[in-house]
Formats: sequence, structure tokens, C-alpha cells
Amino acid sequence: MERRRPFCAEASAESGEPLAATASRVDHWILVEHRGFWGSEAVAASTLPGEVKRHLAREAAVLGRTKVLLIRRPQRRTRDGLRVFWGSSPERGGRLSYADLAGPDDLVGLDFTTPGEAIGHPLLLACTHGKHDRCCARYGRPVYEALADQADADWVWQCSHVGGDRFAGNVVCLPEGLYFGRVDPADTWAILDEYLAGRIHLPFYRGRACYAFAVQAAERAVREETGLRGFDELELVSKRPIVFRAGGRLYEVDVTATRGELTYLTCSADRLSRPPRYAARILRESAA
Repeated sequence: MERRRPFCAEASAESGEPLAATASRVDHWILVEHRGFWGSEAVAASTLPGEVKRHLAREAAVLGRTKVLLIRRPQRRTRDGLRVFWGSSPERGGRLSYADLAGPDDLVGLDFTTPGEAIGHPLLLACTHGKHDRCCARYGRPVYEALADQADADWVWQCSHVGGDRFAGNVVCLPEGLYFGRVDPADTWAILDEYLAGRIHLPFYRGRACYAFAVQAAERAVREETGLRGFDELELVSKRPIVFRAGGRLYEVDVTATRGELTYLTCSADRLSRPPRYAARILRESAA
């Protein structure tokens, strides 16, 4: 009998793979409530009508760097209609809109490239997409339940694959686009408490979706150097070289990319890979 591989999240944690600089690069989000089956590729395998899938793909292509996710909440399983959210997560000024629709066919009438009615509160997404990776179900569902117990009901949703299965449980906070990984239920309050205060809880922080991986590594280095945790306390002023403004100072950061140890990036991966790792060091500090 063939022995089953360890969970990819367990292997990643045991190897000491860093969480920093692993957040998916995303500028725009389309979140569609769907209570039906979530296959490995959630939208493609869903029972959403073909024209709806094509519309979502077209809108995402127009926007660029867009993540289309399915979302659900068990308490809404018997409700009529569906809710859809869309918006952007830049470094500053992120926004989320929403609409309540009678059915999925109404999605075709939505223009996701323009703002709609603002929701006025954040969204906390816990990846529970077990058909994509068994770690997402194993670790994500308890995290969702913990968040649902602690935050307002309208804030918390289960979602399909957000990227980085081996860092499950994964949480994404919108509209800021903050990624957190290796989250246990006991960790959710610390993350949420800091988030509500406008700060980032660094121990579980993977990075910010608006930054490329190298910039995420640099951001982490500056936050560790300065102790600044506020969402808006850092500002990226240059990508090449990478320079952040923080606390009235400028920090130029050098980032080196290497390859990590051979590992399976997901539970279902058919071959070993070497995930990228980023080492950041502050080259110079100067007055802003």
C-alpha cells in the first residue's frame, strides 16, 4: 500500500520555510457567493452558467492582476439570491463594493471595472478550498469558525484558493490585501485585534498583495527594523532600487532571491520544486 505524503503545510512548517514574501500579487478582486460544488479549479468547475464564467474572465482580463474567488458562509446556505463583492487593494485607498443579486445570471450585468455601493467594512477571507488542497480544508475551516466567532458576521467568509496552500491556514484581509499564513484558531484574535487597530501582526504575515515578492521582503525588513506596524506607516517610493518611506526616514533595501529546499508545493503536486526565498537587508537610511 502506497504511503500518503505528509500534508504540505506540515512539511513547509517543519522545514522552516519563511512566510515572508509569499503573498499572491493581486490588484483587483471579484468575490462571488456560490453555495454549490467547489472543484479543484473553483470557478471553472462550478455550476455557474457558461456566460457568467466568460463574463468574469473578460472583466478580470480588462482589470489585470485580478483574483476571482468563490465565497460562501454556511449560515446563508438556505437563502435566496447571492452576494458579490469587487474592488481593489492598492497600498492606500482600497475600496470594496457589493451587490445583492437574485441569481447568478445577474452577474453578467455587472461592470466590475467601476465602483458600486461601498460596503463600509472589511472582509476577512479564510481559504477552505479542500478540493484544491487538503490542507486548506484541514486548517482553513477551523480558522474560519474562529474568525466567525470573533468578528461581525458580515465580515467573515470562506473562500476558494488564494495561493500558497502549504501556508494553510490562510487568511486574507480586504481591502488592504494583507495575507496571513500558518494561522491556527488560537492565533485569530491576535491578528484581528491588531487589524482592527490598523496594524499588521507580523508573526503570521505573508505580505501585501499590492507588492511584488521582492518588495514584500523589503517591507518586512523595514517593519522589523523600525518597529512600525501601521498599514499606512510605510510608503513605497521606488521599486528600483526598492525604497520605503517610514517614520520620516527613507530606507533603501537590497533583496536577493535564492531557491529553497526541494519540496512539494501542494499536497497534490506531482514533482518536487524549489520555492523562491528572499533575503532583504537595509543598505542605507536617510532623511525623507
